[in-house]
Amino acid sequence: MSSASSATGTGSPRLAQPDAVGTAPARLTRALTWAAAIGIGSSILIMIVASAARFSPAVPPMPWPPGVPPVEIAGHLPVAATYVALWAAAGLGGVGVIAGLAAVARGARYPAWLLIAGGLVAVAAFTLLPPAGSTDALSYATFGRMTALGHNPYVMTPNQLARSGDPLGQLAIQLWRGSGSLYGPLATLEQRAAAHLGGTSAARIVFWLKLWNAIVFGGMVLLLDRLLRSDPARRARAHLLWSVNPLVLWALVAGGHLDMLAAAASFVGLAIVRSRRSSGHPGPAGPATVTALGAGMLVGVAADFMLTYLLLGLALAWALRRSAAALTAAMAGLGVLVVPAYLWAGRPLIRSLLARRGKATAYDFYQFLSFRHQLSPAEDLLVVLAFAALAVLLLRRLPDAAPDLPAIQPALAIGIAWLFIWYYQLPWYSTMIIGLLALYPASRLDYAVIGQMTASTFALVPGGSTFPPPRGWLTTFWNGTLSAITPTVLLAAVVAVVLLCVSGAWNIAPARSGLHPDAPLPG
Repeated sequence: MSSASSATGTGSPRLAQPDAVGTAPARLTRALTWAAAIGIGSSILIMIVASAARFSPAVPPMPWPPGVPPVEIAGHLPVAATYVALWAAAGLGGVGVIAGLAAVARGARYPAWLLIAGGLVAVAAFTLLPPAGSTDALSYATFGRMTALGHNPYVMTPNQLARSGDPLGQLAIQLWRGSGSLYGPLATLEQRAAAHLGGTSAARIVFWLKLWNAIVFGGMVLLLDRLLRSDPARRARAHLLWSVNPLVLWALVAGGHLDMLAAAASFVGLAIVRSRRSSGHPGPAGPATVTALGAGMLVGVAADFMLTYLLLGLALAWALRRSAAALTAAMAGLGVLVVPAYLWAGRPLIRSLLARRGKATAYDFYQFLSFRHQLSPAEDLLVVLAFAALAVLLLRRLPDAAPDLPAIQPALAIGIAWLFIWYYQLPWYSTMIIGLLALYPASRLDYAVIGQMTASTFALVPGGSTFPPPRGWLTTFWNGTLSAITPTVLLAAVVAVVLLCVSGAWNIAPARSGLHPDAPLPG
């Protein structure tokens, strides 16, 4: 990686003109450029090493089939060293991305081909390696196995599958063995397809899930590049936020989370909503009705993977509120995908989702208010009101800096409010907005979002097992991460966003141009 490059993102690296060679600003830009390269590269390398060993605290324990895939090294990684290394990887990854964004803001231009190639190589490596950083992939395999055997994963539990003698029944994490699936109907179909291909091997089932994630992730890399290729600064920033972002790679590709498919579907759905006036089309300012219908259907696909993506349906409705025809079409498209699917899933899924209300993550900042891990109805209502208040504040105060994409600002406003305020959050949930943020001009909001995701990633190290670190200073630090460090950073991120709203000091970067005119999306 280097500083600035030509307008196309290829060409020989050079420093931007505003920073004359030898001046202090130029030296700072170079330092940020190298800090980003070292931080991002070392973070990804550590994550790959932690994923490669069969007996790694980052890799969920499971039987391994003969042959490949997945590819793994039949060795042990020291527990203490893995904790420390992955804490370092989370910190280096977040700081590296922030340094890269700051370098781009100061005029640095990373060669686009290098960022794309680096991201795709990392994707290929994580895809072939075992799942790491989370045990969710084992739950996916378990529910897929149930469905492949003809059972209803919204009714049957992993404990019941285990009592039937099936080898996958024992693999689900103990915390969830008594619960049915919480995932949407399309997620269930995806898990069933992977189970048919993987048979009785959890490792093979997870490989298929990770492979599909990798393909979609790569598609997002290429789509972002094509959409933003006419503006070198926005192009480089998009690849830093998505393509080579270690936090995103760890969450979506290494961990194999199904959030990848939901995030991609909603991204395309919201990105195809274009302002007809800004794109030079005749007629009213709102998007075409057919486009709105397609946007609603794509957001519906996302909600069919994870119900929380209905929040982006609210953002779509906000964006189309001035056009009755477009709004009606979008909501019809959303409804025709979501309503029949959840009717098919039935009451068991809704009951399981409702049963999770009030359950908070171990590292949320509400513990500073003495809220328990199980919130009371009054505390739950207080959080709902806080979420609504921040969403309204962002809708009113976050600048509409992407006027050719009217759905991006409300999607960021509602998505950030939910991610920053809700009491149950995991780092891969943040991928709901990362791609959308890449379509929004650079601003100080970037740093708040990456800081929030870094803190939550840091808290879940190593993620592959429920075993705490060895006793001693590691245990003390681990407990401090959950009770003080991460909650403080998460609260600081909320405060930062509120202060940006109140002060208006977003520092929005001027866009050199809009989306590339040949971008392959209707609008």
